[in-house]
Amino acid sequence: MDDPRLARFEAVYRETFGQITAYAVRRCDSPQDAADIVAETFTIAWRRMDELPPGKEATLWLYGVARNVLANHRRGEIRRQARSVELDVEMVDLYGAAPDTGVELTAIAEVFRSLPDDDRELLSLVAWEGLDRRQIATALGVSRNAVRIRLHRARRRFSRALVEAGVHLTPESRLLPAGRSL
Repeated sequence: MDDPRLARFEAVYRETFGQITAYAVRRCDSPQDAADIVAETFTIAWRRMDELPPGKEATLWLYGVARNVLANHRRGEIRRQARSVELDVEMVDLYGAAPDTGVELTAIAEVFRSLPDDDRELLSLVAWEGLDRRQIATALGVSRNAVRIRLHRARRRFSRALVEAGVHLTPESRLLPAGRSL
C-alpha cells in the first residue's frame, strides 16, 4: 500500500529541508525558533499537498509558506512582548498603590518574567484577565483540577522566587481588586 501523497511529500521534504532550514535559521533569533518555523512549514505543506506545485516550483512555494509562518511567528512575539509590558504595568498598578509595603516593583517584574511560560500564563489569566478556574480550564483545554494543581504550583514557585529575590509581600499586598488573590 504505497501512498503517492506520502512518497511525494517525502521526496519534496528530502529535496528542500536544507534550504528551508537555512532560510529559517538566517531569519530567527534562536535555533529553536528556526526549528519551529521549519516544522510548521512542512506541516502546512503536508496539509496542502494538493496545492504543492511540481518540480522546483515546490521549493519556491515552500519559501512562501516559510515566509508567512515566520511573519506569524514575529507577530506572535510582538504580541507576547506587548502583553508582558502591559502585565508589568498592571503589576505596578496592583502593588504600587499599596502604602508602605516596601515592595520593589522592579524585582517583582523581574521575578515574574523569570517564571516558566506556563506559570506566567496561568498567573496572568487570574490576575490580568480575571478568569476563574473553570474559565481557565476551558481556555487551556484542561480539567479544572489540572488548573487547580498547576495554579497552586505556579503560585508557590512565584512566591518562592519572590522570597529568594528579597521581596517580602504583606498579606494586604497580595490581594487583587475584588478580593482575588494571586
